[in-house]
Amino acid sequence: MINRRQMVALGAALSPIPFIRTADAQTNAKVLRFSWWGGSGRHEATLKALRLFEEKNPGVKIKAEYMGFNGYLERLTTQIAGGAEPDVMQINWAWLSMFSKRGNGFKDLLPLLGKDQLSNFQSADLDYGMVGGKLNALPVSFTARVLLWNDASLKRAGLEMPKTWDELFALGKPFRKAHGPQSYALDGELYDMILLSQAWVQQNHGQAYIDPTEPRIQMSNQAALDWVKTYKRLIDEQVATPLPHRASLGGAEKPTEQQPDWVTGQWAGNYTWDSVINLRKSTMNKQQNLNLGPFPTLKGAKDSGMFGRPTLMYGIGRNSKQAETAAKLIQFLATDTEAHHSLGRTRGIPLAPGPYKYLKENNKVTPLELAAYDQILSARNSGMLVKPAPLFEHARMHKFMREVFERVAYQKISDETAAEHLIKNGNAILQRIK
Repeated sequence: MINRRQMVALGAALSPIPFIRTADAQTNAKVLRFSWWGGSGRHEATLKALRLFEEKNPGVKIKAEYMGFNGYLERLTTQIAGGAEPDVMQINWAWLSMFSKRGNGFKDLLPLLGKDQLSNFQSADLDYGMVGGKLNALPVSFTARVLLWNDASLKRAGLEMPKTWDELFALGKPFRKAHGPQSYALDGELYDMILLSQAWVQQNHGQAYIDPTEPRIQMSNQAALDWVKTYKRLIDEQVATPLPHRASLGGAEKPTEQQPDWVTGQWAGNYTWDSVINLRKSTMNKQQNLNLGPFPTLKGAKDSGMFGRPTLMYGIGRNSKQAETAAKLIQFLATDTEAHHSLGRTRGIPLAPGPYKYLKENNKVTPLELAAYDQILSARNSGMLVKPAPLFEHARMHKFMREVFERVAYQKISDETAAEHLIKNGNAILQRIK
């Protein structure tokens, strides 16, 4: 564990975040710090929205602190440990379990936003930001894992999009027979396949890996073993791209859209966040056609295992001296329709109805994105998309799970030993980070 002194030392070693003050601060102006990560498109859109906020709120100036994702968490960790965090922060949902275990890591947004503003959000959405009875962060949008298929590639192989697990597992060999020995029906990074395999376990056993209400492993020994075996089945039956093969193509974590076999249709499917649909589609050549597939679900399952959570969230630093103004900025960025003339869907499809309606009516969201949005919404409304445990995406747990499945992928460990590690060592880690 990194202690506070080490975090502060780490911050001194990190290069400063580039920032732009959207206007020169006057002597009597309120200067509000706002930090986020993203790419150039998100940066440009956000800066435009911030200028509009300043125009609507004379006397308030926004100091924008932004960077790419790499290094953002480390920087924010150091700032929070030193009590020098920004007033408004863009955060991941999983970080609440790191920065606010008891609900005191951020300002409570319930009294700051009030009922009128919070009425823009469903209680199920707000629940993701609740810790210890306090609204620590406001969800901006929601994302979940969906199955995307290049149906043109499947049709060239005489195949159709799979609707069931059996059809999915049967897809590998005929697809490779049609397209060649280096072809795979389904591509994904290691974490993608871990989550897809967990979906089968949740449907079959009704158990996610971590209990959503307390820091303990929920899976039984048999469920954990089935988790490992389902992952191996995807590989052994030649459905999914093996990790060693992915590593040989420029890195195991190289995004799917950057893989030449995806561009040309030698790989047909991808299990991924709906928020990256356009990214996946952007590199495909003209002979390919990306579509949304059904989410395979076992008969009688009460939990689809579809993994979903807020795309990102806004929180206010507990040391902020301008909490009311900071809350006003959050409200503006999350719910103001005019702000979304600039923001668009750079942070996903908005949860707030005003911005969502604006983007939909002005064709700012593609039909494929809307189809995925509706599929996820249907799963949520039917109770088939169950809120995961926040600790599942804790950095330490994430690293641990990857290490176990990497050993499985490289045949360095037996299925039974891997399952035992997932339960025994997983429980030990949860007790340390709870």
